[in-house]
This record gives sequence, C-alpha cells and structure tokens, in this order.
Amino acid sequence: MRKVQWFVLSAVCVAGASQAQSLRVAPSLSDSREERAEQAAQAESRELRVSPRLRMHKLTDDEISSYLEADQMDGSPDSRIVLTGNAQVRRIDTVLKGDRIDYNRNTGDINTQGSARLLRDGTLVTAPGLIYNVDNETGQIENPNFWMGASGGFARAEHADIFSRSTMRLSGVTYSGCDCEVPSWYIKSRTLDLNFDENEGIARNGVLYFKDVPLLASPYLTFPIKKERKSGLLLPTYGLSSNSGFEYAQPYYLNLAPNYDATITPRILSKRGVQLGAEFRYLQPTYNGVMSGTYLQSDRETGEARWLFSSRHNQVLGGGFTADWDINRVSDDDYFRDFSTIGLNEASRTYLPSTGGVNWASRYIQTRVSASKYQTLQDLDAPILPQYDKLPELSLRASRYNWGGFDTEMDVSAIRFSRPKFQGQRFGQNGDRLTAYPTISFPVVRSSWYVTPKFGVHATQYQGTERFGGNPNALTDPSMYRRSDSRTLPIGSVDAGMTFERDASLFGKSAVQTLEPRLYYLYVPYRDQSRMPVYDTSLADFSFLQAFQENIYSGGWDRISNANQLTAALTTRWLDADTGFERLSLSAAQRLYFADQRVTLPGETPRENVRSDYLVGATAALTDTLSTELAAQYNPYESQVSRVLASTRWRPQRLTSVTLSYRYQRDPTTNIGFLPTGQNQVSLAFQWPFTNRIYGIGRVDYSLGRNLPANTFVSDPDQYNSRITQAIAGLEYKGDCCWTGRVVFQRYAVAAQQENTALFFQLELNGLGALGTDPMGLLSRSISGYQSVNPSTPAGTSFERYE
Repeated sequence: MRKVQWFVLSAVCVAGASQAQSLRVAPSLSDSREERAEQAAQAESRELRVSPRLRMHKLTDDEISSYLEADQMDGSPDSRIVLTGNAQVRRIDTVLKGDRIDYNRNTGDINTQGSARLLRDGTLVTAPGLIYNVDNETGQIENPNFWMGASGGFARAEHADIFSRSTMRLSGVTYSGCDCEVPSWYIKSRTLDLNFDENEGIARNGVLYFKDVPLLASPYLTFPIKKERKSGLLLPTYGLSSNSGFEYAQPYYLNLAPNYDATITPRILSKRGVQLGAEFRYLQPTYNGVMSGTYLQSDRETGEARWLFSSRHNQVLGGGFTADWDINRVSDDDYFRDFSTIGLNEASRTYLPSTGGVNWASRYIQTRVSASKYQTLQDLDAPILPQYDKLPELSLRASRYNWGGFDTEMDVSAIRFSRPKFQGQRFGQNGDRLTAYPTISFPVVRSSWYVTPKFGVHATQYQGTERFGGNPNALTDPSMYRRSDSRTLPIGSVDAGMTFERDASLFGKSAVQTLEPRLYYLYVPYRDQSRMPVYDTSLADFSFLQAFQENIYSGGWDRISNANQLTAALTTRWLDADTGFERLSLSAAQRLYFADQRVTLPGETPRENVRSDYLVGATAALTDTLSTELAAQYNPYESQVSRVLASTRWRPQRLTSVTLSYRYQRDPTTNIGFLPTGQNQVSLAFQWPFTNRIYGIGRVDYSLGRNLPANTFVSDPDQYNSRITQAIAGLEYKGDCCWTGRVVFQRYAVAAQQENTALFFQLELNGLGALGTDPMGLLSRSISGYQSVNPSTPAGTSFERYE
C-alpha cells in the first residue's frame, strides 16, 4: 500500500511580486562612465530588500496548518479523516502518532488507538490509546507513561486529564527521575498536578520509596518540573559530631523573584539546641551580593546566645567607580569550634576579616578607599597577637607599560592602624603610615634572552602613638618611642635570563631539553629602621618565587632589608617532542650576599653568611600514571635541611589514586611572632576501588612533632608532640541504578587541646538530590585527585527525543 501524505491548509495565501525581475541591457563599450554608473545604481535599486512594512502576525486557530501522514487515508480533507497504519498528525510543535487516528478537522478532536504517542514541549506520552483536541489542547489518556524532557523525569499513571497546554492532572501516579527500566527510587502519589507555565508539580499523599522501602511521606509535596528554581522544602541534612551531638537541618527555599532568593534553615543540635539559619541572595544589573547568618538563642552548653553574620556586596556606581564590602562576625571566639558545619573544617580560622571600600579605575590608574577590621578568635591554650585594623586605608596604583620601551609604575598608600589592648597592656596601639613607591624599568626581550633593569624609590612616613613594634619593653621604656619617623630608600635591580634547547631523549622517547639560566641582582642601601613600628610585615619564606623579590619581608613595607646580592638560578626541562608535555623539570637556585644583613624585625637574628640556603626543585611525570614533586631548602653552613616538600601521586585509572606527601619546616630560632612556625607532617590520601561498586576514601595528616629552640617558652609543650591532626575515612557504594551511598568519618583539631569528631551519611538519588550531608566539598579539598563515583549527567533539553 502506498504511503499517503496530505498537507491540509485552512487558508492559502500566495504572494507574488510583479516586475520583481526585469531585463538588463549590458553596457556597450561605447557607453560613457556616467551612463554605466547610472545603470549600476538602477540595477542595485531593483534588488529585493526587506520592507519596513513587513510585520510578524500571530496565526489564529483557523489559519494553523496540520500535516497528516499514514499508510492509508479515508474521508474528506474538510471534515473527518481516518488514518490507518503508521498514522501521525503534526501541528506546530505537537506530534500525535498511533496505529489508527480518527481526526475531525471541524472540532479538532483526535481519537488515537494502538501505540499512541503524544509529543509536546519536549514531553513524551505513550499509551494504548488517547483522546486529544488539537485546537484547545485538552484530552484524556488511560494508563499513560510520561517522559518529561525538561527534567528527565519519568512517570506512570492510571489516568491523565489534560486541561490545557500547560496544565494536567495524573491519578494513581508513580514518578522517578531515574531512567533505568526498574528505577531504584520512585515517588508514589494519589494525584499529581503539573503546571508547566508555573514550573510546579503538586503531589498529594506522596511517599518516597528507595528499593521499595518507604523513606519519606508527605500529604502535600511540591517540586519543580523543569530544571529551574522553585520554592519549597529542600532535602534535609543530618549527621553526628562530638561537639554538637546529632544534627538535623531542614532547608526551605524561597524563589522570591528571578533575581533574588532566600533559604531558611532550622538546625537541631542535640547538645546545644535549635539554631536558625538564613541566606539571602540578590542580583541586579549594577549590584549583587549575599547575606547569611545563624542564631541560637541559648546554647545548652554555655547558656549564651550564639550567632554568625556574613554579608558580601558588589556595586557598580558608574563613571569608573565601584564599591564592595565583605563583613564577617561571630558571637564569640569558640563559635567555629563548636558549630563547624559537618565535613567543613572551619575551626582553624583565627582571624575573621571585615572589609569595605570604594574603587575607581581608568586606563592607567586604580584607586581604592577602604576600611578593614579583624575579629581575633583566641584559643586560651595558644593565644595569638591580634592583627591591626586599617581604619581607613587609601591606595593608588598608576601604571603605563611599553611607554617608549619603558614600564612605569607608582604605588601609594596611606593607612591608619589601630589595635586593641592585649594581655595586660595598659592601652592599645595605633599609628599612621604613608608610603610611595615609583618605579621605572626598561625590558629588553628577545626570542632567546631578556634583560630588565629596574629602579625605584621607596618613601615611608610614620606618625602616631605606636610603641616599638613587637618589643614588650616599649610599653614602659620611653627611650624606645618616637612620635614620627620617615625613611627613603632607592631600590635597583637587574633581571636577566636565557633559554637554550636541544633535541634529546628521556626514558627512550624523543624529547626537547631546555636550559634556562637566570641572574637577578638587587641593591638596596642601609637605613636604620630599628625604631620604626611593625604593623603588617613578617619574614617571608625563602622560595624560588621569593628569591627574585626586592625584599625578604612580606606584607607591608615596615622593614626593607639592605641588599647587595646576586641570585643565580638554573632550570632544565624535558618536553615530549610530539605533544610538548613536560616530563621532567629540575631547578636550583642560590643567593650570594656581598653585604651583611643590618635590618631586622624585632627579635630577629641578622644573617651573617655570604651565601643563602640552596633551593632545589624537581617535578617528574615518570609514567602517564605516576608523578612526583620535590622542593627542598638546604643550609650548607649547618649541614641541615631547612624546608622540604615532597609528594608522589599514583593514578592508574579513573576513581583510583594514592597521594603521599611530606612537609617539613624548621622552627625559627626565636619565637617572636613575626616568623613562620615550624611544621613536620606526613599525609596520605587515597581513593581506591575495593570492588566494582565499593570504593574506599581516606586521608591522614600525622604531625611528627616539632623541636623547639631552647629559649622558646610555650604554655603547653604537649601540643608540639606527635599526633594525628586530621583523619578522614569513608566508603562509597555505587548502586546498580541511579543511586550512590556514602558514609564518612572525620576527626580534626579545633584548638591546641581540643578535637572534633564527625560522622555523617549521604544517600544520593539521581534526578532527585541527596539525603544527608554532602561530603563532596570535603573530599575534593582533602583528597587530591578525587573523582565522584557518580559523575553528573549533562542537563537535558526540550529538544531531546524530538520527532
């Protein structure tokens, strides 16, 4: 039987264009240039162009065309048509298919029998038969199956009533976002109302089943139909920790508007009480931000109110001006130790900054006026010195590059420092600092070498009542106090390097080897700075990056070390000849001093050696699955290692990795508060498949203890003994279809003599969400190379299964 196709038109409009084309006379050789130009203009004017009078118009129902296709058609095109065999009716984006279709064009009624299929707005409905009206888009379906392309959900129902293009009701429905033949989870409901325009589904008497076991039940449940925001209850989180006991949080999401929303989260802590949390987000063309906070009226452990507040905001003011703030405050020093979110180690936070400012930027100038205030979270067993507040801080940076071959920069700042009293001090400390640092350089860069001479002048002015920085005698000894002081220092440097390369081989494979020597000379004359305060400056770690810096101190410029020194470095690399991938890199550097160190921080012992420690580094991709890294600092005078960072990672396949690392740094010779503290720690992190479905994850950080100098006093020497500072252990189970289970244990230090232990669970259901506390952020941060056993699937579109 021959397939028949009809194209039924309610109204036929034939548009024609008279005189759209006309004969053209080719210009002869004797035509003048003016005549040929006139003829060309006339020809151009005759070309078809879009008329401004053309307008889009909406078709009425009587004007919409229908496309019919079947193996056999009977009836009249103007009234009733019967389509038999592979029958289908298409109208705009609605497609109906079946073994037999009875179509009444006068009323728009369609009766489909046998293998009925309805596709509309990316939603596919299949049933033994259906009744549908293509004019008002209403209908009834018995025993339908739904596949919702916008969300990927799948539903089966006993009966469906289609009220309009955007609304329908399902009765006796079973819904699941799992696309397996036998879904691992599903929701059963007596009735389910779907409103696609409002992006809302309402299930009455709904029950969530997992492996045919009911987990949650609700008489009234709403959820989004599309992958868009929707107000309603989010999945709860729960867990167990030693500081707070059992924790249960039930978030409620409010989709207030397309550009702002809020989340309210009541949180029950069995040891402390009921805590209320909230987060509000907003987004406008000229500003955006987020506010969040928590409040516990009366802590059962302390009897006090406990709270947290945070606000971040960014504003575009126009004319190159912007503004921002980042405010963070908590009720007390122990807030993060007691209320750390399960799986998030926030207890190590010691300074809580709050900043705000106004910025202005142009092509060459950037300025900022800001204020910064710090809340110091003290540990009674290991007190720390509070940071200085900056109230206010004014900064300006001007730069112009490749200006006749020169690069020029200017950094200016003016800061008012203020610090409250600390541990018995009779008064606080405050003062002003004004700095200006103009520089000029002339980079000469060629294909295989470069030379960059640079010169600048750093000027600093101090004013205020600040005592001698870091020296406790300054509080009682007037001879160590100055009302004001100033310093002007020229700083000159030359940075030069070359790059050589040659063909080579590595591990039997073709490679390109490079040789990259670099020299950096720095000269800074000596100025007495012993009576100047120290606000925000500390001794920087000696590293490959710091070896090419202008100052051995980091932070502010309260100390600028005198320098007459040369840094020499050499790097060689082996690059894969075919791909350019770096297989091996070796680096070494050392600084040669031509003058003794005379500028120091309070309590710092000046350097007298003529050579610095050796810096060595190496990275190697020994195979495609095994890589290693090493960085070390060696003191040739004392024949001892000052710092080591070594790590090895093995990643033979997906979801399989083992990382072993070691960090060591010697303690400073004196404990004055400005120098980096020591470290001696080994870490092991892994992700390993025990079976095809069970994966182990873990991390252990073990402190090997620190050797304190003889003249160092600490209130509790036991805190420097060997101990486990963090331990994470967990199992992940990849379910047979659309689900993953996780159980994770974590133990970490929250203070010098206090630890927290947490245990939490998670059941992740594809297409629905996760029950329990999400440990993915913790695992990604703590386990290098971690990969989820349940990778996210690409978002579906309304064009999926388009027919």
